[in-house]
Amino acid sequence: MDADRFAKIFKALSNPNRLRLFDEIRTKGQAEFEAAKQRGVTGCLLQHVIDALDVGAPTVSHHLKELVNAGLVETRKVGKHLRCNVAKDVVDEVRRFFDPGSQPSSKSVA
Repeated sequence: MDADRFAKIFKALSNPNRLRLFDEIRTKGQAEFEAAKQRGVTGCLLQHVIDALDVGAPTVSHHLKELVNAGLVETRKVGKHLRCNVAKDVVDEVRRFFDPGSQPSSKSVA
């Protein structure tokens, strides 16, 4: 176990705004993943997350940066838009932290 890595992950999730942002990216990402996988596009649009949270873009940007720095969220620019998705491998790593006998999820976290 890398204690520093897990401390960074848990610290990022300890803020209620970041936790809501992470959950919104997770749920929207999964829904948009199902809708867009035929087009080869994954992740959710950051603007959809901002709209759903009813929080200003600068605030979301700040918290998103913390989630990215912790390795929990990945972002990529597609045209003019920023797409976000939860880092499935990190989520699986956290899952194994709490349940060492668990297997990686076969479901996409998008």
